[in-house]
Amino acid sequence: MLKDITLGQYFPGDTPAHKLDPRTKILLVVVYIVALFSARGLVSYGLTALALAVCVRISRVGLKALVRGLKPVLFIILFTAVLNMLFTPGAELVRVGFVRITDAGLRNAFRMVVRIMLLIMGTFLLTYTTSPISLTDGLERLLNGLKRFRVPVHELAMMMSIALRFIPTLIEETDKIMSAQKARGADFESGNIFQKAKALVPILVPLFISAFRRADELATAMECRCYHGGEGRTRLHVLKYERRDYVALSVGVVLMIVIMVLGRLGL
Repeated sequence: MLKDITLGQYFPGDTPAHKLDPRTKILLVVVYIVALFSARGLVSYGLTALALAVCVRISRVGLKALVRGLKPVLFIILFTAVLNMLFTPGAELVRVGFVRITDAGLRNAFRMVVRIMLLIMGTFLLTYTTSPISLTDGLERLLNGLKRFRVPVHELAMMMSIALRFIPTLIEETDKIMSAQKARGADFESGNIFQKAKALVPILVPLFISAFRRADELATAMECRCYHGGEGRTRLHVLKYERRDYVALSVGVVLMIVIMVLGRLGL
């Protein structure tokens, strides 16, 4: 189960998606989210899914990796669908005791499931095709204007990047701790919810200790390299927009407008 969590992983490649400026990819994700939440009917959702499929094809990440990333949140997706299906008023289709399913509930459940799945896969595609360093630089450049209001843009971007970078590391560490505890006879599967929660204590304690140790080592390494924030800091690779970035942004904005219009029409 832990191995299915792919958030923060980066798959190196030489595709057009990998070569895009990180600022372009971040803006495209924002445009994609706006378009996704503007979709209302099958046509607009289908167009959004088609756009995601094209991006997956271009990036060569593979649909399998994106689908695997959905497994840890499958319960949340199903729970959201059930809530929408049972508690949305409308024309009654099925009634079993106090359970009541309406036509509007089914439509809302379908929309929410598709929306959450497309949202997760679209945002995961950003981290799959963008290295943490590039993501940090892109976020910092996009938020550069906030420095006038004394917002620590560089520090915020660095923290977000480090958090994403260490998610796979902590997952791997958790898997190792669970394997070691199971080898010592620990049982994480049986019992009620309280017993399962209690069984997680032997995992959480060493995991927190390991996380704090890694944080201390990282801070020491950054101090040894004379890191003092973003003031006066230079970059090996200077971000620069190219023709493909303008083309990608233009296509994304046009697609967003089309989906918003279709959503207004209820399609």
